Amino acid sequence: MTGKLEGKIALVTGGSSGIGLATAQRFAKEGAFVFITGRREAELEKAVASIGTDKAKAIRADASNLADLDRLYEEIKKDKGRLDVLFVNAGGGSFAPLGSNTMIGPLTRT
Repeated sequence: MTGKLEGKIALVTGGSSGIGLATAQRFAKEGAFVFITGRREAELEKAVASIGTDKAKAIRADASNLADLDRLYEEIKKDKGRLDVLFVNAGGGSFAPLGSNTMIGPLTRT
């Protein structure tokens, strides 16, 4: 039986832990070759080992750095020639009271 992603090339940003790693593992189980990115080399190596070195490759890259993204896509192009699936998972944030969030403005009662 073949998986839904058999023969596909996937990229999972933030793929060294959590949701990103679980997604990369599932993509590989479904037949995809998976590139994973992250900023920490040791975690990337562990993640590839958990997926399988024949099914995944880690590329250290910071998704907020445009030069890293250019290098990432060049390496994927050189290695596999194409990209079929992109799972954008990398990101970060901080916690703050809802009313102090400047993206939505102060909460007011009308």
